[in-house]
Amino acid sequence: MLERLPSGSRIVVIRLRSLGDCVLTTPALALLKAYRRDLLVAVVVEDRFRPVFEGNPDIDEILAPSVGEIRRWQPRLTLNLHGGTRSMILAAASGSGLRLGFGHHRHSFLYSAKIPRAQEILNEERPVHTAEHIASAMFWMGVPRKEIPRARLMAGETAPFGHGSGSGMSQTVVQYGILHPFASLPSKTWGASRFLEVAAHMRDCGIDPVFVAGPDDDVSAFRDFRVIRGAPLAEVKSLMAGAQIFIGNDSGPAHIAAAFGVPVVALFGASNPVTWAPWRTEARVLTSPLGIDAIETREVIAAIESLKKVRA
Repeated sequence: MLERLPSGSRIVVIRLRSLGDCVLTTPALALLKAYRRDLLVAVVVEDRFRPVFEGNPDIDEILAPSVGEIRRWQPRLTLNLHGGTRSMILAAASGSGLRLGFGHHRHSFLYSAKIPRAQEILNEERPVHTAEHIASAMFWMGVPRKEIPRARLMAGETAPFGHGSGSGMSQTVVQYGILHPFASLPSKTWGASRFLEVAAHMRDCGIDPVFVAGPDDDVSAFRDFRVIRGAPLAEVKSLMAGAQIFIGNDSGPAHIAAAFGVPVVALFGASNPVTWAPWRTEARVLTSPLGIDAIETREVIAAIESLKKVRA
């Protein structure tokens, strides 16, 4: 497909939402741009996830999920990596001569060409990571097969934490680690009391524990520690970029940490670690056949101890 595009052609990539999926789309975009730097690439994404792609040199434009905006971009090729109903409407109305998406997408008859399963493209019949699944679309389009890079996020200047009270910074800078004790489902959420034990261990080891939370998360259990709640995604990126370690449930913030090369301890419950493990960073993935509650605090502390020198 890419060989059919003249120099300067415009491509639109639809990835509407989901923090982890957005982060793990960036390796594929890096592969595309490395092969065809002459192409202009726009990403269609909802406003709340726009900061994932902001500042990325592999992206020439970020568009709102609007038919009008996409048609004004005048893409020659539209690649739908989302697959939901709204994304299918946007792809069909994009005005592109080439409309591509995975064949398993519902209403894939709207595509001018269907991308096969990642296993067929990679010639490996095994479970694939989400980063591999997305990047396989680029290989099928014509990018030469090569190693899939780490996710690529851009962060502003990081403001390191220091000793002191409240949210202010002091002159004594300390190392800090991020804990994210929340997830989309109870079956993916390790207990708050366990995270508190881990945070206490980190503090005893000279790593300042910092809990991050969304605006609707209940943070009352963590009031004795520093908590960053409801921060804009751009600020979360900067915070992650300066961390020494990340400990959290399988969720989007773990993928942000991995994108900055931060060592990650990821706790898995209902989701598949083969598909969603931290990508291209030092990591310890903890799981149990009995569910996430069966993961012991000592296992997490041992994982931290094995990783904490990696970021030094």
